[in-house]
Amino acid sequence: MEALFYIAPLLMIAIVALGATAVIRRSRQVNSAWSSGLTAEARCLRTYTTTSGGAGDTMVSTTLHHVFEFTTREGRTVRFEERNGPGTTLEGDIVTVYYAADHPERATAHAPSRGKLAAGAGCMLVFFGVIVAFCVFFMLVAHKMFDFMGS
Repeated sequence: MEALFYIAPLLMIAIVALGATAVIRRSRQVNSAWSSGLTAEARCLRTYTTTSGGAGDTMVSTTLHHVFEFTTREGRTVRFEERNGPGTTLEGDIVTVYYAADHPERATAHAPSRGKLAAGAGCMLVFFGVIVAFCVFFMLVAHKMFDFMGS
């Protein structure tokens, strides 16, 4: 029974670590695309939304997705999907995309905004840090309780 008080928080910490890794990876990809200086005109091929939540009393969250296609300077046609784009971009619209030459499939249609990117990633990492701190605190308190009850 004691193990549950250690395994559950450790599992949560592992999941949070995966989330933090994903946030850092995507931030680096977007920053790399902006820093490369390479741009192209892309056509929005499709827009759609996905929803999550809504079970019971939970809030429903809607995410807007765009599918873009562009041609690199080398003539390669690239299609990519991006979440949370502007609601004003519709199918058939032409937008400027930013991409890195070595990974054009990681392009972004978001206009360069390094401060906003850093703030968003930083807030997510702080949130993840709070969760990890709570899990560690929980394990320490559980350990002390089990030590106290055992003596």
